[in-house]
Amino acid sequence: MTLAELEAIYGDLADDATIEAGLPSLNAAMTEAGITTPARKAAFLATLKNESAFTYNAEETSNPSTYRGRGYIQITGDFTYGPAGDYLSVDLLGNPDLANSVDYSAPIARWYWTVARDINPMADALDMAAVNVAIGYASSDAEDAERCADFEAALAFYNGSVPPGVNCTRGATAASSPAQAREYAQQEQAWSASD
Repeated sequence: MTLAELEAIYGDLADDATIEAGLPSLNAAMTEAGITTPARKAAFLATLKNESAFTYNAEETSNPSTYRGRGYIQITGDFTYGPAGDYLSVDLLGNPDLANSVDYSAPIARWYWTVARDINPMADALDMAAVNVAIGYASSDAEDAERCADFEAALAFYNGSVPPGVNCTRGATAASSPAQAREYAQQEQAWSASD
């Protein structure tokens, strides 16, 4: 993936230099995670556009927490920093700023996408609502609509058109249901309890 490709899909982006600096690591992480099909790339890019504007060093500056949102996918909480760090063999609990470094932001996004949540099958099913539930931000009709529009823009770019069957409505599938959202919350509580 290149900056030119991202701009062809989404128009001008805010921080070209930072985006380009992170692309080698992001491309490697996408390949390692199997994010190589049009649907998977579209779901991942739509998520990153909204989470971090494709910048590896994004940070939730309005949150004073030590474990505030950082990186491509904006992991939050010690219950996420701990397992991500364990998986990558790095002390993210002791060094949370590593989460928005060029060395770890993309591998953390890969971990979250494939290990913590197994999102590729949701993308394969064109279920952007399920992707949104798995990412874990608070339910918002406006944000869901924006992310779905970004998903469809990338699908159109990679496929030449938007294929039928895209789901953007939370609750329309089991993977996008409130029960699934509760299951993710319970998983995070279990991670927290094990630290």
